[in-house]
Amino acid sequence: MNTVLVVDDKDMLRDSVAGTLQRAGFTVLAAPDGPSAVDIVARRRPDAVVTDLKMPGMTGVELIEKLRELDEDLPVVLMTAFGTVQTAVQAMKLGAFDYITKPFEGDELLVAVKRAIEHARLRRENAVLRAAAPGAEAAAVASGVAVAGPRGLDRVIGMSAAIREVKEKIRAVAGSGGTVLVGGESGTGKEVVARAIHDLSPRAGEPFLAVNCAAMSESLLESELFGHEKGAFTGADRLRKGRFELAHGGTLLLDEISEIKPQIQAKLLRVLQERTLERVGSSTSIGVDVRVVATTNRDLPAEVARGEFRQDLFFRLNVLPIYLPPLRDRLEDVALLAPHFVETVCRRDGRPAKRLSGSAIELLSGYEWPGNVRELQNLCERAVVLAPGEVIEADLLAGWLSGAAAPAGGLRPVQHGPANGVGPEIVVTEAGKRPYRLTGDEPRPLADLEREVIVETLQKFKGHRQKTAHALGIGVRTLGLKLKKWKEQHLVEASL
Repeated sequence: MNTVLVVDDKDMLRDSVAGTLQRAGFTVLAAPDGPSAVDIVARRRPDAVVTDLKMPGMTGVELIEKLRELDEDLPVVLMTAFGTVQTAVQAMKLGAFDYITKPFEGDELLVAVKRAIEHARLRRENAVLRAAAPGAEAAAVASGVAVAGPRGLDRVIGMSAAIREVKEKIRAVAGSGGTVLVGGESGTGKEVVARAIHDLSPRAGEPFLAVNCAAMSESLLESELFGHEKGAFTGADRLRKGRFELAHGGTLLLDEISEIKPQIQAKLLRVLQERTLERVGSSTSIGVDVRVVATTNRDLPAEVARGEFRQDLFFRLNVLPIYLPPLRDRLEDVALLAPHFVETVCRRDGRPAKRLSGSAIELLSGYEWPGNVRELQNLCERAVVLAPGEVIEADLLAGWLSGAAAPAGGLRPVQHGPANGVGPEIVVTEAGKRPYRLTGDEPRPLADLEREVIVETLQKFKGHRQKTAHALGIGVRTLGLKLKKWKEQHLVEASL
C-alpha cells in the first residue's frame, strides 16, 4: 500500500484530496504547510507528495527544493489554479513530476499520483541495480547458489545435520525484523544465508543490497553506507543516496562487519538504534526502514575484549546469531555441492553437460577444503574447462588438491606418487609433524586422523580448549562442535 503526503493550507481542499486517495486504497499523510511536510518526509518517507502551489510561508516551489534535498527521486504532484500554470511548468523544471489544475476530478488526481509513484519505482529499481556490487551473482554461485531459479532455503545446498540446523535458524529468523549476525569462515556462504533470510522475509519484494566493508577505505565506506550531499567533499558533484536509503523497506547486508573503523561504527550504531541517518555533509536526519544482516569471519567477542570493536554495536548486531560451519565439518554435502557447481558452470557457459565420476566425488569428499565452499566452486569450474571428456575423473582433480594451501596446523591431502599402481597416494600432514600415509596397505579415514590429532593436542594442553584451538589453527567454537559431535557418537571420552 503506497503512502501519499497531501500538503495544503486550506483544510477543506486537503481533506477532500486525502479522502479521494484513501478511497482508492492509498495511505494518506497530511500537512498544513511546507515546514511540516519537510519534517514528515524526513521521518516517514512517503511514496509521493501532492501539494498546493500557493501557500503562505513556504510556497510549493520552495517545498520542492527542500524535498529534493532529502530525496531527489520523491515525486511531487502540484495542484495549481489556471492562472499559475506557467509557474507550475517552471516548478517541473525544478523537479516536480506533474501538475493538475483546479478544479480537477478525482480520476485526474489518481492518474497523476499513480503515474508519479510508478515513475519513482522504476527510478529506484534502476538505482538499486546500479548500486548492486558487480559480480554479486557470481559470488552467490561460489557460495552455493544457482545462477537462476533457487530462492529461499533452496539457495542453501546441503543435507548434513549442520546445514539442516542452519536452515532451521534461517526459517526461524526470517519473519523477524531483528538484526542478524552470520558468523563463519571465509568462503562458507554467509551471503547465501543473508539472501535466503531476505527471500523468506516479508521484505522479499523490496531491495536486497550488499556492502563489502573490507573492500573500501573509511571515507568511501561512509559515503557508500550513508550517502553524501553535493559539495560535501572534493568530487561530490551531486547528491548521492547511500545503501541504507536505497535499501529502504528491504534488507542491507554488511559483509565482514568487523572491518569497519570506530567512527563508522558509531554512525552505524545510531542508525540501528534510531533508524535515522545523516548523509555526509548534512545535518538533516532521514528516517530509514532497513533490515540489517551482518557477517563476520572473526571472533567478535574477542575483538570487543581487545577494544577493536564497540561492545554496544556488537550487542545491537548479535540479536539473532547464526553460525555457518566450515565445509570440512559437513563433508557429506560435497557430494551435492560439487555436481551442482559443475552443472551450473556448464549451463552458464553454454558447454556440453559434464559430470563427476564416483571416484572424483569420493576424493573431493575426503578433502579438508581450507577455502571452504568457494574453493570447491573454483575447482569445479576449472575441472569443467579443462576436463577432456564429459566425465571428470579423480586423477585430474588430485593434483589441484595437492597444490592447495593448508590452514595452519590443519590437515590436508598431498599427492605423491601412485600407491600400488592404483591411483594417487594421499598423505595427510599436520603442521610440524611427520605425515600420516594412507597407502593401499593401511587405509585410514581422514576423519579418524583428524580426531586423533585433535585429541592428542587437547591432551597435550591438559584439556585447555583455547590453547588447543590456537595450536591447530581452528576456532574454539569449531573445536567445541567437533568434540560435542564425537561425544554423542561415543568416539571420544566424555571428560574431554
